[in-house]
Amino acid sequence: MNPKIIALIVFVISYLLFVCLPHKRTLVALGGSLLLVLTSAISLKEAFLAVNWNVMGIFVGTLILADVFMQSRVPAYIAEIVVDKAKSTAWAILFICILSGFISAFVENVATVLIVAPIALALARKLKINPTNMMIAIAVSSNLQGTATLIGDPPSMLLGGFAKMNFGDFFFYRGKPSIFFAVELGAFVSFFVLYFIFRKHRAKTQLIPIEKVKSWVPTILLVSLIVLLALSSFFDSGFSSLAGQLCMVFGIIALLWEKFINKSSIRNGLKKLDWDTTFFLVGIFIIVGGISLTGWIQVLANYLASLVGSNIFLGYTVIVFLSVILSAFIDNVPFLAAMLPVAMIMADKLQINPSLFLFGLLIGASLGGNITPIGASANIVACGLLKKEGYPVKFTHFMKIGIPFTLAAVTAAYLFIWLIWSK
Repeated sequence: MNPKIIALIVFVISYLLFVCLPHKRTLVALGGSLLLVLTSAISLKEAFLAVNWNVMGIFVGTLILADVFMQSRVPAYIAEIVVDKAKSTAWAILFICILSGFISAFVENVATVLIVAPIALALARKLKINPTNMMIAIAVSSNLQGTATLIGDPPSMLLGGFAKMNFGDFFFYRGKPSIFFAVELGAFVSFFVLYFIFRKHRAKTQLIPIEKVKSWVPTILLVSLIVLLALSSFFDSGFSSLAGQLCMVFGIIALLWEKFINKSSIRNGLKKLDWDTTFFLVGIFIIVGGISLTGWIQVLANYLASLVGSNIFLGYTVIVFLSVILSAFIDNVPFLAAMLPVAMIMADKLQINPSLFLFGLLIGASLGGNITPIGASANIVACGLLKKEGYPVKFTHFMKIGIPFTLAAVTAAYLFIWLIWSK
């Protein structure tokens, strides 16, 4: 059978099974990946290279550090402060989401979720509430704000490299407000969606501070890692490996600190890690890589170019919202990489400023992943952490938050970019 057909069949069946059999998602992802290799749809080397090992390094390294951070009791201590300062439980949760967004503007989304998750989970335990909605809100907030700056998310780095944009260009580009302001407008509007979701948590919970911080060393390590991750994008503009290497180094340091200072077992520490989500991520990268390598993304991109003809507004609208829909199921990095030259060709044919299509493409591709639990790596990680805590997330449950949040954020950013850059 044609490798192109095999890759499409494996992709479609795998994603259907993710929805129908969420508890078997890792087996499905690894099984689909293995099938692609065994049928020669892609080679073993192509499968290996399809995995974003930088993201995997960020995930595993930060996961280790986040676990040590949790054991230090600092997250529980911070959770108490947040609850005591907030006027209600709802505002305590919203403050955590705002914190996630702020960190994500400078640090990759997966790392952000892993950094904030211990605080959120500690907060949920203190308030004795189900952490599911809060963790989903953290994931979608981090995905949104990661788009705001050049260093916040791989798609932003892709666009920056393609359009030769520097850090400042994401704020003002050629004398006009740029992507940052579109994202912040989207964040402002979507904040009301989150408030509506958590509005029923009106009670002001009074907590007696009982937490004793065991050590501030993990916190120092974490803050140091955040600063280095933010700086790393200036030295690794292609998001190739530096961030992952940094996270792994800090993860190893955290393990050694636990062993020699707290006399903890390294083996037990590694056993507690979320290996289920780790292998699921690997499988997803390979399955999506199969679709990309066999040319399906390029086929969709070419069809899009022929569809819009000479209508600028239609072209812009189709680029944004088709990107939203496809990115809910397809990894946005290979999709964006394939679509950037198409957006340039379309802009050239219509004789318009290419920034309109390029910025719209980034917004749609980056925020569309918030619709489903498998649309972005940060979502997968958040759901994996919840499953580990005994709160498996249903596909439909995630979408009840993801869809309204995404529509609010995308619509606001979409209108802003059109008003500023269509002239």
